[in-house]
Amino acid sequence: MASIFRRTRSRPIPDGAELVTNRSGQRFAKWTDKKTGRARKEPLNDAGDRVVIEAGSYLIAYVDASGKRVEVNSETPERATAEQIAAKLESEAALRRRGIIDADQEAMADAGRRPLAQHLADFQAGMMAAGRTDDHVSRTVGFIREILDAAGYVNLADIKADGINRFASDLTTEGKAARTIQARLTAVKSFTKWLAMHNKLNRDPLASVKKPNPAADRRHERRMLLHEEWDWLRATTEQGPERYGMTGHERMLLYAVAIQSGLRSGECRSLTRGRLMLDDGQPYIVCKARSTKNKKDARQYIQPGLAAELAQHIGTKAPAAPVFSMPEETNVARMFRKDLADARRAWLGSTQDPAERLRREQSDFLQPANHDGEKADFHSLRHTTGAWLALAGVHPKVVQTVMRHSSITLTMDTYGHLFPGQDAQAVASLPDIMGDDSDQDAKRATGTDGRLHGVSKWPANGQHSSRDTAQNVAGSCEPDKDSQNGDGQPNVLPYNALSSKGRNVAERGGNRPGGIRTPDQGIMSPLLSPLSYGPFHGFSWFLLLHRTELSYRMKSVEELFKHYFSEVQNRWPDPPSRGGTARAASTEL
Repeated sequence: MASIFRRTRSRPIPDGAELVTNRSGQRFAKWTDKKTGRARKEPLNDAGDRVVIEAGSYLIAYVDASGKRVEVNSETPERATAEQIAAKLESEAALRRRGIIDADQEAMADAGRRPLAQHLADFQAGMMAAGRTDDHVSRTVGFIREILDAAGYVNLADIKADGINRFASDLTTEGKAARTIQARLTAVKSFTKWLAMHNKLNRDPLASVKKPNPAADRRHERRMLLHEEWDWLRATTEQGPERYGMTGHERMLLYAVAIQSGLRSGECRSLTRGRLMLDDGQPYIVCKARSTKNKKDARQYIQPGLAAELAQHIGTKAPAAPVFSMPEETNVARMFRKDLADARRAWLGSTQDPAERLRREQSDFLQPANHDGEKADFHSLRHTTGAWLALAGVHPKVVQTVMRHSSITLTMDTYGHLFPGQDAQAVASLPDIMGDDSDQDAKRATGTDGRLHGVSKWPANGQHSSRDTAQNVAGSCEPDKDSQNGDGQPNVLPYNALSSKGRNVAERGGNRPGGIRTPDQGIMSPLLSPLSYGPFHGFSWFLLLHRTELSYRMKSVEELFKHYFSEVQNRWPDPPSRGGTARAASTEL
C-alpha cells in the first residue's frame, strides 16, 4: 500500500511572531513573511520552540516493479489528487511485474518527453568518454545543432527523414560541395543511430537518408609532389629564413618526415623525442593512438639518412619535448605555401635562357595548383607518400599498411591509377586467347607453337567461357569444328597424354549426344568409378548423393555398401579388375 505524506522541516520561530493556541490545544506561530509580504501560520513542535513547516506537495512512497521502495513527488498540494496518482503508480508497478507493460517502450516514452538538447548533451558526453578529440566533438555537435535548428526539431518525435533530406537539398541548391553535405549528414545520422542503440528510439529514423558521394563532386583535389619538386623544395627550405617560429632546417625535416612516414599535420605535432626510435637497424617513429585518426598506435619507418638528421636535431631536447615547434594549424598551410613559392622562384631563376624561362613560367612545376586544379598543401606531403609508393610498384596491401587506410578499397580509389599495370601485356595476349592464329602456321609446322598436337585450345566437350555457347555445343549431335582436324577426322590425343585405361576410348573417338566423347562410365561419372578414384572415393560420393533420403539413413553401413556394390554391378559389366577393386573396398570396410 502506498504512503502519502508531506515532508516537514523545522526552523526557529521568526522574530515578532505571535503565538496562538486553537480550540483543540495545538499551538501555532503567526507572522508576516518578509519576502512575500503574506501572513503565515505554522504549527509549533512539541517543545514549542520551533516552527514546523510542511512541504507544499505530497510525497508518495510505494514498491516498484523490482521490489524496491521508492519515493515520488506528486507535485500537488491536494491529498485526493496525490491518492489517485499513488493508485496509478501501484497499478503500473503490478503490470510491469507481470510483463504486461514493456519496460523498453516505457523508457522510450520517457525519453520522448525530454527535449533534444538534453539528448544531444548526453551524446556529446558519450563521445568525450570514448576518447574523441575536442575538435571532432565540437565539429560534430555543431553540425547536429545546425541541422536541428534549420529543421525546427525540438523533441525526438520531430526527427523525420523528409526534413533532413530537405535540408540536404537546400545545401545543394546553395552550391555547397558534396563533402560539406556529407559531413553534416554523417554527424546527424550518427546521433540518431546512437539514440536507437540506447533505446531512446525504437528505430533509426534517418536510416533511409543517403549521403552524397564526395568523389563525384570533389572541390579540393590534392596533388603529389614530383621527385624534382621535392629536390628544389628541400634545398630552398633548408636555406630559407625563419617562418612562424621554425628555422628553415627544422621545416625541411618536418616536410621530410611527413613524406617518408605519411603522418598528418596533427600527428607530426604530437611527436616527442621519446617517440623517435632512431638507434635501431631500421629506424621508425611511434605515434600514439590518442593523436592518430583511427585511434590506433602507428609505427612508421623512415630511412637511416633522415634518422641521422633527426638525431642531430633532437640531441639537446628532453624526452617529452616536441620534436617540431609547429605553429597553429592554419599557419602550417601558409608556411608550406610560402616555402613552395620560394622554391619556384629559385627554380625560375636558375636559367638564363629566355625561351626556357618562358617555358618554365607557363608550367605548373612547384605551383600551389597544377593545370588540373589539384592543390598543394601540407597534407599533399602525405598524398605524396602513397603516390611515390604506388609509382615504385609497392604492393597495394603494403601501401594500405603504410598509409593506415581502413580498407584496400580506399587505397585503390586514391592511388589505383598510379600502380604499374599490366594492361598492355593483357591486351597483347588477346590474340592467343581469342584464337588469332595468323602467325601460328610456321610455328605449328615446326612444332614450336606451344600446344600438344591435336589438342583443342578449348575443353573437349566444347564448354567455353560462355554458358550459352557451352549449352549449344553440349546439346548438339554435330561435332564441334574445334574437335576436328583439317581432314574432318576427330582430334586424337597423343598416347603419352592419356592414361593406359583411356587410350582405347580415345582411339575410338566420336561424339555422343550431349557432347560426351566416351561411353566409358569410369570417365563419365566419378560417383561410380572406384577404379579411378580409389576404393572408398566412389562409395563416399554415393553416400553424399543419397544423404537426403531417409531410407538410406536408416540402413547400416554394411547394407549401404551392398547397395552401392549392386548399383556398380548393374551399370558396368564387372571385369576382373573392377570387381577386384570393389572387393578390396569391401575387405577394407
